[in-house]
Amino acid sequence: MLDRTARRPGGCKFLHFFGFNSEALQTRVDRQKAAGQAWVMAKSAIRGQSRRIEKELDREIMRSEIKRVKIIAMLLGVLLLVVLSLVVVTGMVVGPDHFGYWQIRYALITLVVAIGYESLAYLGFRYYQRRRTIVPATSRYGNALLETSIPTFVILSFTQLVHPVEALFSPPSYAYFFFIMLSTLRLEFRLSLFTGFVAAVEYGILVYWLSPEFSSYKLISADGVIGSGLVLPAFHVAKSMMYIIAGLIAGYVGREIRRNFQNTMASMEERNRVVDMFGAHVSPEVVERLLAQGETESETRHVCLMFLDIRNFTGFSENHTPAEVVAYLNELFDFMIDSVNNNKGIINKFLGDGFMAVFGAPISDGRDSRNAIQASLDILRKLEEKNSSGEIPLTRIGIGLHAGDAVTGNVGSSRRKEYTIIGDTVNVASRLEQMNKKFDSDLLISDVVFRAARESGLEFEGQELEPIQVRGRQEMVPIYKLA
Repeated sequence: MLDRTARRPGGCKFLHFFGFNSEALQTRVDRQKAAGQAWVMAKSAIRGQSRRIEKELDREIMRSEIKRVKIIAMLLGVLLLVVLSLVVVTGMVVGPDHFGYWQIRYALITLVVAIGYESLAYLGFRYYQRRRTIVPATSRYGNALLETSIPTFVILSFTQLVHPVEALFSPPSYAYFFFIMLSTLRLEFRLSLFTGFVAAVEYGILVYWLSPEFSSYKLISADGVIGSGLVLPAFHVAKSMMYIIAGLIAGYVGREIRRNFQNTMASMEERNRVVDMFGAHVSPEVVERLLAQGETESETRHVCLMFLDIRNFTGFSENHTPAEVVAYLNELFDFMIDSVNNNKGIINKFLGDGFMAVFGAPISDGRDSRNAIQASLDILRKLEEKNSSGEIPLTRIGIGLHAGDAVTGNVGSSRRKEYTIIGDTVNVASRLEQMNKKFDSDLLISDVVFRAARESGLEFEGQELEPIQVRGRQEMVPIYKLA
C-alpha cells in the first residue's frame, strides 16, 4: 500500500510550506506507535506475571490450610488422649464410684466430633487442591466459624463437671488462642480477625448464658465465705477484648507472610524473565544489574557485536555420533561463554556451530569494544591450550567484531520474548566473521572497534587489511587482523 503522502504530492509541499519536515514527522509517528505497542506488551506481561503469582499464592494458601487442619487434628487427638488418661488416673485416686467417663461424656463426644470434622475438612481441602481450584470464601469462613466453636462446646461440657464460673476459666477457654494463632496459616487478615471476633462473641454469649449461676459461686477462705472477683463483668469483657486483639495480631502476621511470599514470587518471576529473555548463560552479575535496572525497553544503543563460528563443523558432525557432536559443542561453548560473561558480555543467540554475543546492551560500562576484544583473545588462548593438550579435536574458529548503533529491545509475544539486536552493525559483524576464511585468520575487527579499544587504553597489535565490501552498504569497511 502506498503512503498517503506519496499519493498526494501536494501534502508534502503543504507541510514544507509551514516549516514541517514530513520525514521527521513520520519518524515521530512511528516511534509513538512503537512506544504504544511496547506499552501494550508490557501491560500484558505484567498482567500475566500477576496471574501467575496469584495462582502460586492460591496453591500456597491451600498447602497452608491443609497444614493448619492437620495441626488442629493432631492437637485434638493429643488432647483426647490426655483427657482419657486423666480420667483413668483420677478414677484410680478417688475411686471409680466417685469419678468416671460418664461425667465427662460431653467433653469426649465434643472432641471426637471435632476430630471427625477436621478429618472431613482435610479431605475437602485436598479435593480442591487436586482440582487446582480455590476454596470458596464462604466455605473458608464457615470452616473458621466451626473450628473456633470447638472450645465453646468443650466449655459447655465442662459445666456438667464443675461450676460454670470455673468452666469459663478452665483450660478450654484459653484454647481459643490456639485457633487464633493457627489462623495466621490462612494468610488472610480478615479470616484471622473473623476468628478472633467469633471467639469473643461466643465467649460473651457463654458468659451471658451462664450468668444466672454466678450468684451461687463463693470462695471459702480461712475467715469464712467470701465473694469472688471472677464473676465481675470486667474480667470477662477484658478476656473477650484479648481474643479480638489476638485476631488482629494474627491477621497482621498472616498478611505480612502473604506479602513476603508475593514479593519473593515477584522477584523469582523477574529473575526468570531476565534469564528467559537473555538466556540461561547470563552471568549472575549481569542478572543482578538487570534486575536493578528494571524493565528493558526498546532503544538505540551503541554496542559491539561478536560473531563466532566453528570451522569445518559440518565435516566433524558427519563423522561422529549426535552424542559426540553435542559433547564437543558443550566442551567448546563452556569456556567461550565464560570468557564472554567475564568481560561483561552476553550470549544473545546460538547459531548451531557458533553464536552471537553483544557487549554494551542491555548494560554497558563504556568500554564495549575493549571488552569484546579481551573476550575474543581469551577464547582464542583457551582454545589453543585445549588443542595443545589434546582435550578436544584440533579446532579452529572465526570471530568477527564490529561496533556501532543498533536497535535493541524485546521482541515476541506476551508468552515468550527474546532480547534482540537489529541493525546494520549486526550485518557487518556477521560479514567480518565470514571473511576469516578469505584472510586465513581467526579474529577480524573493524576499524571502529580498533580505534575504540585503543582509546579505552587497551594495548594490542593488529594488521590492517584491505577494506571489505558488505552487501547493502556503499562504503567500504576498513578491517584489522588480530589473530
